[in-house]
Amino acid sequence: MSERSISTISGGLAGSLLDTLDDLFFTFDERGRFHQWNRAVVEVTGYDDEELASMSPADFFEGEDVRRVMAAVAETFETGRTRVEASVVTSDGERIPYEFRTARIAEGMGAGPGFCGIGRDVTDRRASARERRAVLDRMTDAFFAVDTEWRLTYVNDRAADILSAAMGRDVPAAAMEGLDLWAEIPGAVGTTFYEKYHEAMRTQAAVTFREYYEPLEIWFDVRAYPSGSGLSVFFRDVTERQRQAEEIESRERVLRELYDVISDVDRSFEEQVGELMEIGRDVLGTGYATLSRIDGRTYVFEHVRSPGGEIAAGDTVPLSATNCERAVATERTLVIEDVAGDADLAERAGHTEWSISCYLGAPVLVDGDVYGTFCFYDEEPRTEPFSDWEVTLVDLMAQWVSYELERQRTNERLARKNERLEEFASIVSHDLRNPLNVLQGSLDLAEETGDPEQFTACRRAAARMEGLIDDVLTLARQGETVEDPLRVRLAGIVEESWASVRTDGATLRIETDRVVLADESRLRQVVENLARNAVEHGSTGSRAGPDDAVEHASAGVVVTVGDLDDGLYVEDDGLGIPPEERDRILEHGFSTSEEGTGFGLAIVERIVEAHGWTIDLSESDDGGARFEIRGVEFG
Repeated sequence: MSERSISTISGGLAGSLLDTLDDLFFTFDERGRFHQWNRAVVEVTGYDDEELASMSPADFFEGEDVRRVMAAVAETFETGRTRVEASVVTSDGERIPYEFRTARIAEGMGAGPGFCGIGRDVTDRRASARERRAVLDRMTDAFFAVDTEWRLTYVNDRAADILSAAMGRDVPAAAMEGLDLWAEIPGAVGTTFYEKYHEAMRTQAAVTFREYYEPLEIWFDVRAYPSGSGLSVFFRDVTERQRQAEEIESRERVLRELYDVISDVDRSFEEQVGELMEIGRDVLGTGYATLSRIDGRTYVFEHVRSPGGEIAAGDTVPLSATNCERAVATERTLVIEDVAGDADLAERAGHTEWSISCYLGAPVLVDGDVYGTFCFYDEEPRTEPFSDWEVTLVDLMAQWVSYELERQRTNERLARKNERLEEFASIVSHDLRNPLNVLQGSLDLAEETGDPEQFTACRRAAARMEGLIDDVLTLARQGETVEDPLRVRLAGIVEESWASVRTDGATLRIETDRVVLADESRLRQVVENLARNAVEHGSTGSRAGPDDAVEHASAGVVVTVGDLDDGLYVEDDGLGIPPEERDRILEHGFSTSEEGTGFGLAIVERIVEAHGWTIDLSESDDGGARFEIRGVEFG
């Protein structure tokens, strides 16, 4: 039919109404040939009625649209209706996007070709869709949408990357449309994602959740919004954020454990250090933890955690064999992930013999000086560097150990001062009471009798009190720790000290040429008091001779000052000190002489302790007294 009249379908009025439509209207037969069309078809396509009468549907489209339109026509023949989108190509080559809906003409509507169709310009809708897709493609979140049958209707590029990984194959975003979500990703069926998406569809309420998808090893934040046509899902990879949150939570837990340990006053220092070591080993993943004390060039293990018990508290090794030497020398935390990569440390016994392959240790400072180190190490190198958090944790623990050791040392000093105060009070209340009573009694007698001898007794009592007071003050002053020792030539100190002693014919032998680190004036007082003790007590009394005959010692006692491996000795060849009195000889107030105050050797002991040394009393080879001072540092 060459006419475009449509009145045979619905009458003249219906035809006029169809001509007023902006939409395209047309009829076609089972061969796909057009029979009638409204005015909009002519106006939009640019073809006149005669041209339209000779054209088939394929003539209005190009490329992939031809296949899609012909498939839609075939579907109409088979099912009675269909819908398709395609771009109409006009007579002058313009492409206009249309949505076509076709249907079989129902019986009773009059004679006709059998099928009709209507086309609607979707230019604006496509523009909106393009804009919407552009917005979705620019989103930082991944996004996909599904219809009520769980078929993907849109996937942006970010979502396509993730869904492809979940599918196990590379599928472009455009190619995903129409795919069944659960058929493509069966591993997600039954997971929280599956349950939450179905909940949203069922309840028509949005859902928000965070969940871990194990096959991809990724944490997702998900927001799903249902509608009558399907579900829109926004999601993002929050694995790093989740890891950081878990890391923060873990650190908070560790800090709480740390606080619980160091604030527990019922635990001993040893128990607290042990707990800190366990916390550190757990966080760092190391097998070993030690708190050491540095004694000269020796590394002393004080507290130890060792997986196989290879080392124990009290063990010692040369400091030069350890990594700790560097931490001690620099007074800085030492961090080594792989000892083999450090040319110096790799040659030390710590690595070559003990297999220490990674190390994290901080110096422990007490009163500004290096006490030792608090360190963790393992026989396997680290595959990743120690983190800033791990280094900070060890620093915190080392600082607490430093503080606690310093506090203990301060408490010990206070305890010693309190002891001295009590000692001073005892001396004042007891030792001075006797001469004071003598003085008071002699004054009373002198007042009654006028006897001059009573005044002499008063003078002796007063002199006795003066000596006691001088010695007590000296004893009190000598307890302060020597902070800055100097290099002192020992022989010179001995000579000067001997010159200050009333020797009564005694002889001095000097058998040392060492230089020691000491407070010069206090060391001189030590030697003076020991020499005076030797002269005064070594040249009086009697002792058994070779043939059990009683032999009286002469005044010519010989006093010798000589070297020990770690100190010095002062001895004489006099009468010596009976064994039963040796334990008391260094106590204040103890004297074998009625004229002595009993403080001379107590002063010696105080000065020795103030230097950090020790003093012991024994018998010399000649049977006299021998005082050995050890722990001396040589310059």
